[in-house]
Amino acid sequence: MADPAQGRTVDGPNTEARSGRIVGILALAGIVAALTQTLVVPLIGELPNILGTSSSNASWVITATLLAAAVITPVSGRLGDMYGKRRILLASTVPMVAGSVLCALTSSVGPMIVGRGLQGLGMGVIPLGISLLRDVLPVERLGTSIALMSASMGVGGALGLPFAAAVAEHASWRALFWVTAGFSLLVGTLIWLFVPSGRVSTTRAPFDVLGAVGLGSALVCLLLAVSKGADWGWSSATTLGLFAAALILLPLWARWELRVKDPLVDLRVNGRPQILLTNAASVLVGFSMYAQSLVIPQLLQLPEATGYGLGQSMIAMGLWMAPAGLMMMAMAPFGARLSAARGPKVTLAVGSLAIAAGYLSALVLLGSTWGLLAVTLICNSGVGLAYGAMPALIMSGVPQSETGSANSFNALMRSIGSSVAAAVMGVVLAQLTTEFGGFALPSENGFRVALLIGAGVALAAAAVAATIPVRPLAAPESASESADGTPPREATRAEV
Repeated sequence: MADPAQGRTVDGPNTEARSGRIVGILALAGIVAALTQTLVVPLIGELPNILGTSSSNASWVITATLLAAAVITPVSGRLGDMYGKRRILLASTVPMVAGSVLCALTSSVGPMIVGRGLQGLGMGVIPLGISLLRDVLPVERLGTSIALMSASMGVGGALGLPFAAAVAEHASWRALFWVTAGFSLLVGTLIWLFVPSGRVSTTRAPFDVLGAVGLGSALVCLLLAVSKGADWGWSSATTLGLFAAALILLPLWARWELRVKDPLVDLRVNGRPQILLTNAASVLVGFSMYAQSLVIPQLLQLPEATGYGLGQSMIAMGLWMAPAGLMMMAMAPFGARLSAARGPKVTLAVGSLAIAAGYLSALVLLGSTWGLLAVTLICNSGVGLAYGAMPALIMSGVPQSETGSANSFNALMRSIGSSVAAAVMGVVLAQLTTEFGGFALPSENGFRVALLIGAGVALAAAAVAATIPVRPLAAPESASESADGTPPREATRAEV
């Protein structure tokens, strides 16, 4: 077990307790970060009145968090590798607290957008926490702990919807942000007191500022075009200009990263087949994971008079969706055992197939709340398996000195997949509509098409996962020693 002061491996009677405490704290950090993402969903319809602005301006309250999270994730991963993951984890909780307090105090759209952007800056805690586990846990605990940490995203999202809806309905909306401020402060305190530092680089290479600016600019252009294209028009000059800017900036950024000595993202390492294909599968899994979280809530909330809607309130919808997020956590031990026995690429493929099965089952289970609950449980069982396997595949293929950067880049790939899913599902449901009470609502056929797209993307993820070549961890580690001077250990099958 890692000693909190030095991050070295020690033996003692409290090893299991210490390991469990570390995993629990880091999982809580992931849950709180995910909670901030879904926090304002129940407020979407009320935000224009709350902030005294238009619906278009209010939508930036959500977009700001997405953009900030995308930009900071690779940056925080690289900084974690350079200066210590615990240190950057602590730093990530500061904007989460500050952003929550700012949102709780303001009644104007500008400060609210800034506050939500600050909350987004804390999203790097999830890949950083996963990377830190490799540094500080015994090998035998690593597989299950990675899966549990990965599942924290689903738990945070699952708990966030009913909690936020209940608070928004029965108390001041400001309480939502005061609660997240308190939880973020608690997480920072627990990390400070109980989480060891892990591996810290002995070299001080300069941070790749130009690489960070280049990647951040390209991501902002790409994600703005994807997330706002439906509002601005997919053929508008603004949308096309942003897509064009992203297409120009990304190759320029890649060229710079290949030339600089200490890049933000080591594209040579990320270009290895194991890493490249895992990241490709991650984009597809991110898409298929997020698509069902857009489709099912709408089916639950549409009026029963449509013939396919189920007429649930916001709180009821959140409660029906909550078990699916918890299912991700429940699948963590099974996923770890499957990875130990067959390797994480098998777990990733099985998880992707389970997601596809969930989508296909929805085609016959539409029309009842219990049926949709079953759909979400099946889908999120697959998501839990897949999300636990992806970090294991990434970390088994990169040097230990680059786990933070590599995991953060993988998290970014999942985020891009989710953003594309939001755009694609939005277009499908906006095009396939029916008239109801003088309003255009997504039609039943539109939902079925969206579900088929989700199933197809999940099957594609399974196909990509099946082609991932996996090699032992010892190869990339063999050229150097670990931070405390001990020789690199051999990989176990659970890591490969």
